[in-house]
Amino acid sequence: MHERILMAGAILAALCASGCQSRATGAADMGAPPAVETPVGPIPGPGEPPPQAADPYAGNQVAVSEGRQLFVEYNCYGCHGGHGGGGMGPSLRDPDWIYGSSDARVFSSIAEGRAHGMPAWGTKLPQDQIWKLVAYIKSMGTPGEAAPPPPFPGPTPSDKQVMKR
Repeated sequence: MHERILMAGAILAALCASGCQSRATGAADMGAPPAVETPVGPIPGPGEPPPQAADPYAGNQVAVSEGRQLFVEYNCYGCHGGHGGGGMGPSLRDPDWIYGSSDARVFSSIAEGRAHGMPAWGTKLPQDQIWKLVAYIKSMGTPGEAAPPPPFPGPTPSDKQVMKR
């Protein structure tokens, strides 16, 4: 009997010694779930490849004009300026677009909204109208733009005149 107790003690000591040599390799081994990085909302900059959807109204002058009307009717100019030059919202005329300037990315910005003020219109507007808005926005600054802004009324920065009072 004494030998069995000694044998059980030796086995127990061997198991304890072997258990001390292994270490926990991660948070899950210690009872906590592993960390998971999940982005919330659209993330600016490069990342996943952009969607390949193209505007079915690109270059269609009737749709561009209708897009201009929608831009006014839905008060897009309230944030982006009367001709998309910017205001409280970003300019739609410059080449720098935080979330991408492809047709699909502009559609996504209108439909899903963006952080810091751009509301999501995808549940309020039919896709057809969003694509017409995209056609108008993409026409800005091109010869096909519907109702371009009037020319600057004063001297332009290229004028060499010196104005005297």
